[in-house]
Amino acid sequence: METAVEVKNLDLAYNNFIVMRGLNFKVKKGEIFIIMGGSGCGKSTLLKTMIGLNPPQEGEILYNGLNFWDIDEQERQVIMRRFGVLYQGGALWSSLTLSENVALPLQLYSNLSVSQIQDVVLLKLGLVGLEDYADFYPAELSGGMKKRAGLARALALDPEFIFFDEPSAGLDPLSAKMLDDLILDLRDNLGATIVVVTHELASIFAIGDNAILLDADTKGAIAQGRPEDLLANSKDPRLISFLTRGEKQGAGR
Repeated sequence: METAVEVKNLDLAYNNFIVMRGLNFKVKKGEIFIIMGGSGCGKSTLLKTMIGLNPPQEGEILYNGLNFWDIDEQERQVIMRRFGVLYQGGALWSSLTLSENVALPLQLYSNLSVSQIQDVVLLKLGLVGLEDYADFYPAELSGGMKKRAGLARALALDPEFIFFDEPSAGLDPLSAKMLDDLILDLRDNLGATIVVVTHELASIFAIGDNAILLDADTKGAIAQGRPEDLLANSKDPRLISFLTRGEKQGAGR
C-alpha cells in the first residue's frame, strides 16, 4: 500500500516543555491508523500538529510526499482543504441547523450553487443516518447524533484524509459501536485515509488497521503495529497493561 502520511523525527513542544520527541511512523492510503495512549501522553497535541493547528518544534510531516510544515501558508491551506476533522464535541455551530452546519464549508470553499449545496448536504447527512434531522439544531440532538452531524460536516468537501479526536468520548457503548461501524464504512466505501486519536479499547480493536502507542514517561512511541499483533506478540508490560487495562487476559474483536 502506498504511503499517504509520513511523520519523520517529529518533536512536539509547548515553549520549553517537551511533549513528544523523535516520532516516526507512516500511514498507508486507505487505512485506519490509531494514535493511542493514556491521558496526557500527547495524542491530541500530535493530532493538532498533523492538521495544521500547532507547528512542530522539529521534524517533518509529509502528505503524499509534500512537507506540510515546510511550505508557505497558502500551499498548506490547499492541503488542509483535503482534511475532514471530527473534534471531540462535534464543534457544531449551535445557532445553525444541521443542514446549515454541513453547508458552511461548501459555501466557503466550493463553487456550487445553492441547490447543488443542498443536494450535497442531504447526501452527507444521509451517509451518517441524519437525513431526517436536517432542520434540527444541535441542542435538540443526543451526543451520538451530534458526533454524526459533525462527521457529516467533516465529509462535506469529500476529504482525502479524515481525522477523529476521541470520537467515542462521552458516548454510550451502543452509540460508540455505531460510530465505529460508520468509520469502517467510510474506509471501505470512500477509500479515505483515517487517523483516529483514542484510548478506547473497543474502538482500537474494532477499527484499527495500524496503531502507535504514545507514552508520557518516555515522551515517545513505545509500540507500533496492528493492535491484535501488538497484544499477541509484545512482552512490553506497558503495552500489555494498556491493551488489557491491567488484566492478564488479552483483548480482541
